[in-house]
Amino acid sequence: MKKLLTLVILFALVAPVFAQSTDSRRTIVVTGTAEAEVTPDNITVSIALQEFMDGKKRVPIYELEAQLEKAVKDAGIPKEDFTIDDVSAWNNYYQKKRAPDFMAGKQYHILVHNLDKYNKILAAINPKGISATEVQSSEYSKIIELKRELKIKALLAARDKATYMLDALGEKLGRPITINETDPATNYFSSSVPQYSNTIMFNKAAPAESDINYKKIKVSFQVQAVFEIK
Repeated sequence: MKKLLTLVILFALVAPVFAQSTDSRRTIVVTGTAEAEVTPDNITVSIALQEFMDGKKRVPIYELEAQLEKAVKDAGIPKEDFTIDDVSAWNNYYQKKRAPDFMAGKQYHILVHNLDKYNKILAAINPKGISATEVQSSEYSKIIELKRELKIKALLAARDKATYMLDALGEKLGRPITINETDPATNYFSSSVPQYSNTIMFNKAAPAESDINYKKIKVSFQVQAVFEIK
């Protein structure tokens, strides 16, 4: 009697699980994709200035720095978006004490929203005093809103694909059963280093000309959806 009761209880536990694992619905699995290209509008750049000899006269770092500060102000860039590398400044002080003929240099960081302003800033500085420039990072300020929009478009693209595929077979699309998005880390990419000419060295005898070019950020999303076939 105990063995019979045990079998009855076991069947009662297993039967619902077996029933749940059987799905007789007809389904279609599709993938939808949406992508967009946007231009970065938060670009952090650096400018390295260095003293130089103009004939027998030394052009000091503070003179170059004054040119840069004026150019930044004229470009309408807020003070908080213009900073100096303190480590570089400290190193100048240390080196000057050891060697008075040492050519001091400083590095500055500027946040710009388009590269036109950056080009104007470079043009306002004595080109002989610019040792290097670099684009350090770039971002798109509305990336969160863009991701949301692309996810919706990818989902709608999956639905449209399932619809026309079923229409070709004389079937009708039913309700969605599952929806999965791919890993966001694989969807959004911004290769900040190659998207500009990363380091631009200026010939000290040549005029300051920037060869920085825009390269857009590509954002792509995929959504996999399972729909029921009516």
